[in-house]
Amino acid sequence: MRIIGGAWRSRHLPFPAERGLRPTPDRVRETLFNWLGQDLSGRRCLDLFAGSGALGFEALSRGAAEVVLVEHSRAVAAALRENAGRLGAHGCRLVVGDALHFLRDAGAGRFDLVFVDPPYDSGLAVAALACLPARLAPGALVYVESDGPIEPGPPWRVRRHARAGGVHYRLLEIGEEA
Repeated sequence: MRIIGGAWRSRHLPFPAERGLRPTPDRVRETLFNWLGQDLSGRRCLDLFAGSGALGFEALSRGAAEVVLVEHSRAVAAALRENAGRLGAHGCRLVVGDALHFLRDAGAGRFDLVFVDPPYDSGLAVAALACLPARLAPGALVYVESDGPIEPGPPWRVRRHARAGGVHYRLLEIGEEA
């Protein structure tokens, strides 16, 4: 996996070959961070279902104040920990455990930007969206990636959406009526 922008631009990071683990493609990350703006200074981010950590490390590379990586696999979490050390990733916090349990924990705090990229065909994106409103700071944005279109419904509003090959992705926010 290669970081495509920010302070760690062009750094390559290894990650374990584990079933269902696939980093967000470079082209998709480039579009996402063009939507978000290149500077994430001061933002508190959450990378649910962190996997390779591509989205979280990309956010840190672009100045995010903190990124919480949530990963259930101990082997993948160990690789994330090693990669954070390789980068000297201050502001990176790793949580080894279930993403939905993490969202239900009041101690998790609130986030300005959340990345939701669970294993495809798991149904976890929709489940995460149901839990997320309580974890969002005012004006927060949520990125969702899947292998098919997801219609999130209220209270969500789709701000941007695109497709690259078999990857569907969208940027959501809480709608005005919520």
